Amino acid sequence: MNTKLLKKRRKMLYDIISCKEYEPMRAKELAILLELPKGKRKELHEVLDLMVEEGILEITKRGRYQKRSGKKPDSNRAADGTTGKRMDGRREADAVCPVRKETKKGEPEREYAEGIFIGHPKGFGFVEVSGDTEDIFIPESQVENAVHMDRVRVLLSPGPESHGRRREGSIVKILEHGTVQVVGTYQRNSHFGFVIADNAKFSRDIFVPMECSKGAVTGDKVVAVITDYGTKNKSPEGKVVEILGHFNEAGVDVLSIAKGYDLPMEFPEKVNNQAAKVKEYLIPGDFDSRMDLREWTIVTIDGEDAKDLDDGVSLTKEGDIYHLGVHIADVSNYVQYNSALDREALKRGTSVYLVDRVIPMLPPRLSNGICSLNQGEDRLALSCLMDIDETGQVVSHQIAETVIRVSRRMTYTNVKKILDQEDGSAAGEYEELVPLFFLMKEVSDLLRKRREKRGAIDFDFPESKILLNSQGRPVEIYPYEHNVATKIIEDFMLIANETVAEEFCRAEIPFVYRVHEEPDEEKMEAVLQMIHNFGIPAVKSKQKIHPKEIQKILKRIEGTPEEPLFSRLLLRSMKQAKYTPECTGHFGLAARYYCHFTSPIRRYPDLQIHRIIKETLRGRMNEEKIRHYQDILEDVSVQSSAMERRAEEVERETDKLKKAEYMSSRIGCVFQGIISGVTEWGIYVELPNTVEGLVHVNTLRDDYYVFDKEHYRIVGEVTKKTYGLGQKVTVRVEDADMITKTIDFVLAKEGKEDEENEQGIGQPSDCK
Repeated sequence: MNTKLLKKRRKMLYDIISCKEYEPMRAKELAILLELPKGKRKELHEVLDLMVEEGILEITKRGRYQKRSGKKPDSNRAADGTTGKRMDGRREADAVCPVRKETKKGEPEREYAEGIFIGHPKGFGFVEVSGDTEDIFIPESQVENAVHMDRVRVLLSPGPESHGRRREGSIVKILEHGTVQVVGTYQRNSHFGFVIADNAKFSRDIFVPMECSKGAVTGDKVVAVITDYGTKNKSPEGKVVEILGHFNEAGVDVLSIAKGYDLPMEFPEKVNNQAAKVKEYLIPGDFDSRMDLREWTIVTIDGEDAKDLDDGVSLTKEGDIYHLGVHIADVSNYVQYNSALDREALKRGTSVYLVDRVIPMLPPRLSNGICSLNQGEDRLALSCLMDIDETGQVVSHQIAETVIRVSRRMTYTNVKKILDQEDGSAAGEYEELVPLFFLMKEVSDLLRKRREKRGAIDFDFPESKILLNSQGRPVEIYPYEHNVATKIIEDFMLIANETVAEEFCRAEIPFVYRVHEEPDEEKMEAVLQMIHNFGIPAVKSKQKIHPKEIQKILKRIEGTPEEPLFSRLLLRSMKQAKYTPECTGHFGLAARYYCHFTSPIRRYPDLQIHRIIKETLRGRMNEEKIRHYQDILEDVSVQSSAMERRAEEVERETDKLKKAEYMSSRIGCVFQGIISGVTEWGIYVELPNTVEGLVHVNTLRDDYYVFDKEHYRIVGEVTKKTYGLGQKVTVRVEDADMITKTIDFVLAKEGKEDEENEQGIGQPSDCK
């Protein structure tokens, strides 16, 4: 529905509902009043939904629409199920004066706030105020010319907050523009062009004079710098600075998302030149003062497509003691502090693994070359050598600079086949290593059992594996779950990280730790109360919760229909893990000491602490060095945490894009799924391949459904039919939007009319 028509119909409905004679009606009754045929009623629902979202209308408990009088609009949740919270990886700007009141003589007191404006695709927005848990709703008419990420001053609307509804205000001044450039699609007219931003929160098109278009044509994905932010009635103006490619070219869609998050795609010339000077082999001088472990049996175990191999493991047993070695690539030998390589690595913070590419922290010459622990090649390493008893406790350890040579490059798939005894050919090919892998599983079980005993929480969510063809189109999606081989490596890396962290924390040497703070009591209590409502003993009123209690809850709900949702809610109620120079422990792992030591090729904190470890081992950690690290580690921690969050968001957005693209070729297909979430606006259904879509509540035409928040289900007012967590349902793909990265389902009707689509039930690849 175009904007002009939408406004016309919204005004017509508002006029009707505002009449004194109007009695609250349901949508069906309004459709009859307006003499709308059945084929046009979907548009009526769209307009009504929008008016409810904007706070113009409200729905009574009996499903009737009426004018919202004297109440602030409830915009806590948008129609697409997303909140107005910022989800881009940019650093938050703190307001100088978050909230203040001003009074002029003879005028009522006025309250102002300052914060960051978060735009919404439908024109309205929210202002996030530093230190406030609730943001401020800004109606479309009060946005003025603010755009997404601007720092603004807001005049708060008068009137007390009621019924838990958020405050409302109007933007009176733009203090600072937060968006300098946008990524979007270029549209060319005869004498000018404009850019439609990919980020729907930046809802205004950018006017581009022809001479500033850089030769872009309609459909090109471009990066545009904003030169003029415009006014309320005048569009922003900008110029194209980079053409990424046409929107239908392979890889341009993912590249556009990466560019939208300011991910650096190329290494600066100075960095590449420095990487080119690094020798590709070791010389005798590299071995000085290092333990020579080249005769040890050391294996790497990674995914089939991994190229940056930064950890190898060794294991033997003498009597009751296991000798476990975790050998990590000595990247710090090649990346010197404050060099061009180091500054670029800190800027990037982490390697980013997208659905069709890897954006590495270090140039491939290093990450896939001399730093990678490739089979049969001499490599420098930093090794954590641990003696572990039969209870899984580390009884002694040594951290040493070493030289190693990996015996075999193994994959998770082949190690799993050997341990599960499901493929004799794999066991035959690696016959000499088979006893080693069974010994590894033995130690892994001990470590996992000990960690579980102390209360470590294990959220085992299957990841999505998305396979693309040569044109970048998704051809298969399936859950990639942890197996016995991935657990072995996870357990060995965890114990090495804990061991290293404990040594340096006890020595009180400046260090970078990986910490996970205790969850917020109020957030956690709300989730525990919800779980309690389902008959699971989990209430702990206003007290600190121990990870062991969460572990018990996860065991109680294991295998139940509610497990997926409650596991996610518990995870979301916790705080985000981060890097910090303070050793405050890791709540989720129930660990007093924890750091990231095992991946210096792809994580900057690991590289940084390798330098500290080597300075200490070499006896160079003097007062001057201690002061140096005390001065820099806070900034390193903050930067690394921010870049990690950015990487996670980009990875999540590209996965959502490819899932939407995958389902867009399956419109009309029928699948069986599980209800994974229930909200007031609909039910989320997850398919066996991890694809999730929304069944909007207004598509359930057989009844008026209300949301039962206590039991997380929707219930038919007349039929009393319920849809709840874990329930199996059959759905038809209604829509898949690659712009919003969302998928819409409708419940498939039972009966003969769906028999023709039955081939679609199961994996989407069955439905062509």
